Amino acid sequence: MMEKDKYIRKNQKTFHESLTIALAGNPNVGKTSVFNALTGSHQHIGNWPGVTVEKKEGSFTLNGTEVKVVDLPGIYGLSAYSIDERIARDFLMFDKPDIVVAVVDSTNIERNLYLVLELLEMRQNVILDLNLVDEAEKREIIVNDEMLSSFLGVPVVRTVAIKKVGIEDLKKAIINFTMDDKSTHPIKFSEDLELHISKIQNILNKLELPTKVSSRWLAIKLLEQDPDIMKTIEENAKESLKELKQIVMGAISAIERKYNDDSSAVITQARYAIIHSIVRKVVKKRKTLESRISTTDKLDKIFTNRIFGIPIFFLMMWAVFQVTFSVGGYFADLIDSLFGKIAEGLSSSLESFHAPDLLISLISDGIIGGVGSVLVFLPNIFLLFLAIALLEDSGYMARAAFVMDRLMNAIGLSGKAFIPMILGFGCNVPAIMATRTIESEKDRTVAALVNPLMSCSARLPIYTLFATIFFSKKQGLVIFSIYVLGIILAIIMAKLFNVLIFKTKVTPLIMELPPYRLPSLKNAFGEATRRSSIFLKKAGSIIFAGVLILWILASFPTNVPYGSEQSWAGSLGKLIAPILKTMGFGFWQAGVALIFGTMAKEVVVGTFGTLYGGENLATALKNAFTPLSAYSFMVFSLIYIPCIATLGAIKRELGWKWAIFTLVYLPLLAYIVSTTIYQLGNPFVR
Repeated sequence: MMEKDKYIRKNQKTFHESLTIALAGNPNVGKTSVFNALTGSHQHIGNWPGVTVEKKEGSFTLNGTEVKVVDLPGIYGLSAYSIDERIARDFLMFDKPDIVVAVVDSTNIERNLYLVLELLEMRQNVILDLNLVDEAEKREIIVNDEMLSSFLGVPVVRTVAIKKVGIEDLKKAIINFTMDDKSTHPIKFSEDLELHISKIQNILNKLELPTKVSSRWLAIKLLEQDPDIMKTIEENAKESLKELKQIVMGAISAIERKYNDDSSAVITQARYAIIHSIVRKVVKKRKTLESRISTTDKLDKIFTNRIFGIPIFFLMMWAVFQVTFSVGGYFADLIDSLFGKIAEGLSSSLESFHAPDLLISLISDGIIGGVGSVLVFLPNIFLLFLAIALLEDSGYMARAAFVMDRLMNAIGLSGKAFIPMILGFGCNVPAIMATRTIESEKDRTVAALVNPLMSCSARLPIYTLFATIFFSKKQGLVIFSIYVLGIILAIIMAKLFNVLIFKTKVTPLIMELPPYRLPSLKNAFGEATRRSSIFLKKAGSIIFAGVLILWILASFPTNVPYGSEQSWAGSLGKLIAPILKTMGFGFWQAGVALIFGTMAKEVVVGTFGTLYGGENLATALKNAFTPLSAYSFMVFSLIYIPCIATLGAIKRELGWKWAIFTLVYLPLLAYIVSTTIYQLGNPFVR
């Protein structure tokens, strides 16, 4: 019987009908892999109550017990400097899960144990998951898990989550775990700090607070001068509040006089002193860091090099687009051919049944022509998501933010602001939400304002359509240039915003680079499938609704040809066509496509598919555009009004003022850039 079994009460029934567990841990410790391994396909994604940050939940069943798993955002501590930390802390304080599985990187225990100590201070029921033990073994790092369990007073399980090694042991530990309050001894600080904590605890124990968290942790947070905790106490406790504040201020003053440092820094140093003493006893390294350079160190000399780091990043992005469109193009052609045959077959069948012409037009021109023209590009989108997921899983994406830090500093932003920009390649909405992790309000605002300039996956069908038709031999390079243009414009606008609107100092970049890992194809495929399914849902809802409305506008009045200039759609397009003339596409079909593109950028392609439903789309576009005007149109589609969902995200994060500002500056910028490209290039292509 292993020593950790002593934490299971032998005299208590260990069967539970249901349990709620939370996964907590630093970023890049493999927490997502643990979540995926525990829950398998039983997962769903939503939003945390009251905020637009993604929430992952899943479940598994073992021995008749249903276990709900909540994946908390990756955090370093419980100080609530960012929205992610606030979400995690509020869940632990107010929802109080039955068990917290603290996922720790076995190669970096000293850094990871800081969060574990805070969880123990909260009196959470903790199971310590020593993950990535295979990497620790490669680095000849030996962790005595039984001794660590004894020091912390919690069960310890060893896992390699990405390979599902140890996951069954973790499940059993969760099911069998019942913490004996007597066996969980709190980690003790120095005698004088404990005296101050005890005095504050005595007052807190008299108050009626809305949280079940231990009074010890609240007392420590008050000594750390945590404003959110003090506010929570003030809002819910009137009695003894004056006495509490006097004792807290007296304790802080006494601590700062004795240690000649800020009280929060003193508490932090005290935690690290405890961690250091534990790690010294439970972790053995056969070779010193000085005598052994890891593979990660060797790779970082190349990928984070001051000279080569940025060119390597752009080279990798270029390679991603080349593979995406060379491989994806083959499958896109197959899907295009399939939809063509479906439309032809359905039209013939409906004609044989003497169906009304309006119904035939609705199905072939509206539904299949519109939605089908968008779904053709699903393989390209899937491959792009897959490539980004593999780069994230390998640890490289964190380096991208690191190498871009110097460039971002030059425009007045921290390198951390580049992370949401990268996420914008997938979708601008969650990317704008991700700016909440940026501590500086100025950096957060600027990062959200320029994020729509990142080419999201919704724009990809537009680029792919035009690049395939007009730049078939260089489509990867052309589309890559659009992505780079978006980054350059974002950098220029960020610089302008910092010079003209914001004038605060740059926030330094502080982040931990994860070790390089061999990415999991299964996890990457799962992530790419999840993101692609979101695209498919849009095709089945927003895009379908858009092309249906457009079909109606193109079909009426009934006494004019379908999709003609005399239709309602034609009248709408003619209103803005004169404005578009300077950019090379001053015809009404382009105007209609851009108007409907504000619903969702994919609808631009669906619009062309619907309006030109009676003819080959490639032939129709070749007659309407030149290569130069096609490129100008791609650039305009990149910059002009973002989709409604993106504007909504900016409004939620920054307020109406900045949403309206975005609605004004982006169309103006799009007009200037696209007009410049077309007018400067036109003399050379005549």
